[in-house]
Amino acid sequence: MKRMRAVSLVAGACAGALVLTGCADRSSDTGGDSASSGPATAASMPDVNGDGKVLIGVLSPGDLDDNGYYEGFVTGAQAVVDEKGWELIKMGSVNPANAAEQARNLCRQGVDMVALAASEMRDAIPVAEEAVCANTVWYSPSSTDLEPTPYITISRDFVNESMLAAGYANGILMKEAGHTKAGYISGPELNFSVMAATAFEAGIKQLVPEATVISTFTGDFNDSAKAREAAEAQLSQGIEVLYPYLGGATDAVAQVGTERGVLLSTPGTNRCDEPGLDWAVSTVFDTGEYFAAALELFDQGELEMGTTTEWHIGVDPVPYVTLCNGTEEQQAQLDEFMTKIGSGEIVPEDMIAAATEQ
Repeated sequence: MKRMRAVSLVAGACAGALVLTGCADRSSDTGGDSASSGPATAASMPDVNGDGKVLIGVLSPGDLDDNGYYEGFVTGAQAVVDEKGWELIKMGSVNPANAAEQARNLCRQGVDMVALAASEMRDAIPVAEEAVCANTVWYSPSSTDLEPTPYITISRDFVNESMLAAGYANGILMKEAGHTKAGYISGPELNFSVMAATAFEAGIKQLVPEATVISTFTGDFNDSAKAREAAEAQLSQGIEVLYPYLGGATDAVAQVGTERGVLLSTPGTNRCDEPGLDWAVSTVFDTGEYFAAALELFDQGELEMGTTTEWHIGVDPVPYVTLCNGTEEQQAQLDEFMTKIGSGEIVPEDMIAAATEQ
């Protein structure tokens, strides 16, 4: 079982009551935005609202058929839902500005769980306290920028861990090939996407200290035209390695990179064996794995609101980084690096700070 924070926010909110049994249900009024009386209990999980069926609602800021991060969120969930005879309601490409209203729409459809596919949907979280969402539980993955409330549980991984390892993996290949210039393309210049760029560069510099990394933020994780333009611009500057830290625009960049023969890294899922695109590194921080694990707890009546589950590289099965065509020796070198992160021998923040000062 995954490690959970010892202190539950729900316990405090319910004056010391047990998370699974102690809080009063919210009002069943679904017509407005009035405040609810408290978090939904988990005693009746998975049919939290008691209507005889289990509905899981997903809100995603990205395309749920993107062959990458956003699709990965629902792939594992769909398998769990199918196995248990539940129903999955998927809403993709939701503008974050509309997240709150779309969450209310899911609640009006009688969902038992509202699952936010990414932290960009954070504006929906206060809706969990409204009467319209009475008798629902809420879930979201996060990296660094969400904190649980008594109404939601969070699965957290750590950008600095996975992206430092991704950079190190690329550093192994760059050192072997004599490459010194890499590119990183992402969408909005958000806290986690900037952190990812910095950690990626620091990882590369552990093995290729003279390396340079060009970072471009297009403003949109899913705009293929902007992402392709950024890739072409970086290629014109001589990059030999390219990381598309993107959502729906990932494949547009990967296609350009494949055609130009650069080393490509996946953002989030393992696509090493996928035909058509030439991936060199798979960086796996698959939120679908986290979501599937949460759904199993949900089925058992053990998904506690107000808690955070942490997933660490070098400790847990996910996240991890793999070389798609590396030698056994190269993969062993990468595995040792990840193990040292997991054990605490390597502290990503310290390594990133040192690389930044160079």
